[in-house]
Amino acid sequence: MELGGGAPGPGQPAVEDGGLHLLPRAVGALLSAYGWYLLLACIAIYLLVQKVAESTRARSRPDPPGAAAEPDVVVRRQEALAAARLKMQEELNAQAEKYKEKQRELEEEKRRQKIAMWESMQEGKSYKGNLKLNQQETASSPSTSSAVPKPKPDKKPLRGGGYNPLSGEGGGTCSWRPGRRGPSAGG
Repeated sequence: MELGGGAPGPGQPAVEDGGLHLLPRAVGALLSAYGWYLLLACIAIYLLVQKVAESTRARSRPDPPGAAAEPDVVVRRQEALAAARLKMQEELNAQAEKYKEKQRELEEEKRRQKIAMWESMQEGKSYKGNLKLNQQETASSPSTSSAVPKPKPDKKPLRGGGYNPLSGEGGGTCSWRPGRRGPSAGG
């Protein structure tokens, strides 16, 4: 059996014609079986090549002029930042002082009220009535209006004096009674 130089057999085409007419069928079969995979592989290779080319361009490119910051620009920026922080801290301290002053005033007012209640108790007066009187004085002294408070008219109660909702008496037809104990009567 000769491998390379013999004449083509009855089922074998000539070398010149045989390789060319089988090629489209082989490529068609390959694309029909693995076409989508080949397409996705080509896209992935293209994106990978673009990424590598971009990274090599970035490494070979010299630094832009703004990248290496000048020392005086950095110093000015840090000074401005420090000044802004200092200003904010001063505002915060001022607010804290105002809050502390208000708290002191409130504590002083509470202390005065306690002293007034203690004194009224020592004199044998009702400290709650005295407290209400002091509050009315402080409320009326800042206002210069001469409005006289109206006396409240006598109101009659909505229900009679003997009404007790818990007793079950004196109500209307609505009354609730608990159900019988024991098993239900059914059968």
